[in-house]
Amino acid sequence: MELLLGIDVGTTSLKTGLFASDGRCLGIERQEYQLDTPSAERAQVDAKRYWQACVQTVHSLLERVGEDPAKISALAVSSQGETILTLNEDGEPIYPAMVWLDNRAVSQAERLAERFKNAVYERTGVAEIIPTWSACKVLWLKENEPDVFARAAKFLLVQDYLIYRLTGRFATDGSVACTTLFFDITANAWWEEMLSAVGIRADQLPEIVAPGTAVGTVCSQAAAELGLSTHTQVVTGGMDQSVGAIGAGNIQPGVVSETTGAALAIQVTVDDPLLDANRSMPVYFHSVPGKYLLVPVCPTAGMAFKWFRDQFGQVEIEKAESQGLDSYDLMTQPAAAIAAGSDGLVMLPHLMGAFSPDTNPAARGSFTGFTLSHTRAHFVRALLEGVAFMLRRNIEYVEKVGISVREIVSTGGGSRSRLWNQIKADVCNKPIKTLQNEETALIGDAILAGVACGAFASIAEGCGKMSAALETFTPGKDVTVYEAAYRRYCALDRELSDYYANYFTEK
Repeated sequence: MELLLGIDVGTTSLKTGLFASDGRCLGIERQEYQLDTPSAERAQVDAKRYWQACVQTVHSLLERVGEDPAKISALAVSSQGETILTLNEDGEPIYPAMVWLDNRAVSQAERLAERFKNAVYERTGVAEIIPTWSACKVLWLKENEPDVFARAAKFLLVQDYLIYRLTGRFATDGSVACTTLFFDITANAWWEEMLSAVGIRADQLPEIVAPGTAVGTVCSQAAAELGLSTHTQVVTGGMDQSVGAIGAGNIQPGVVSETTGAALAIQVTVDDPLLDANRSMPVYFHSVPGKYLLVPVCPTAGMAFKWFRDQFGQVEIEKAESQGLDSYDLMTQPAAAIAAGSDGLVMLPHLMGAFSPDTNPAARGSFTGFTLSHTRAHFVRALLEGVAFMLRRNIEYVEKVGISVREIVSTGGGSRSRLWNQIKADVCNKPIKTLQNEETALIGDAILAGVACGAFASIAEGCGKMSAALETFTPGKDVTVYEAAYRRYCALDRELSDYYANYFTEK
């Protein structure tokens, strides 16, 4: 039985999973890291922390499962998109990784938008040029950190950096590069006009290969650090959204999945990258050959809950640590007793700006409508409902472009919460299906690794063995209540939009 390793680098944690080629998950390890947020617009991480987390999780996983590393035929790496790492000619990071959430490049985004507004959607699939995209961040670096920019030999995404550390090769793929603004999604090549506008060369970016490509084997230095075999193939997975769609079985048109992890993202597999005539829904390069993904993204979902827990849930954190429980479960249990609609309390979960379906980097989080009668449990439930309302707004937009959404496959850490799943089903008035293993990015990585090494004949075969349903949550008695609550949410979001623009836009 061949073994397959998946490594997925998220916004606030790195996860490593080991799978057997018959579909069994042998174990998953996770290492969290904190974002450095020196101001409201900035979000960064020590770039070396990603590799450290990779080493720690691989070591812990191999020790716990007790499998021979020589049995691991292949591993695949996936990651968040947009986060940019700057390396010198020795391959060493020389600046903190500018995380995708970082909004410092406002003026750079505005200037690039003015220059490329008529071409950007057809070339890149992004609906609007905003500070999130990697090209804006690189231009900010050029204009604000000229010494760093002058020493930069390579600009990498997080997946690219791990692949470099694993193999010594600089390689990327379209599914993770598609939201950099540097990548032409129809030509599957770097967009020279954008590179020129930002002031970098194509040789400062990695080589482009297809998703699911074996780019080499684990090099001797990485093998020594990780405890892996130098015979293990290293495979490009892609962006976490794309490989997560594979792990959810979302590989053909007609399937809709959503991931509630640090961010909230919806994945819709399509054949036509320009399906949205309004040019407002992001289009990604799928990790499935010949397919694309519509991927509306909301920057903070599970991350908003993590922030709330870290700031106001110390009792639950300590209890969970001492009793082997889950701190999030401890916080949601009282929220289950709160009536749908949180007695008028509305939460906007825009802790790092808003993206889909309305782009507003200046947006902020908000709890509105609370009174002396509201409790902390109300705030927890309102947060869960706010993320569900964001999901519904994006699903409604997907339906407006002519895509039928009959059922939503829910993945990510948020799908472990039965309360949250039921709230989503009631808010969206659609069945929510969960999977036996919600870590779909790791599953997608394992499937791509399995195809690359010959363990699976196709992605479809891999999905058949590794993606299994767990439970379906059907809309219930609170559907009517949530219709009114959803209207309140939308109205508040509209009313505060101008307020954010007037008071929180960087001047």
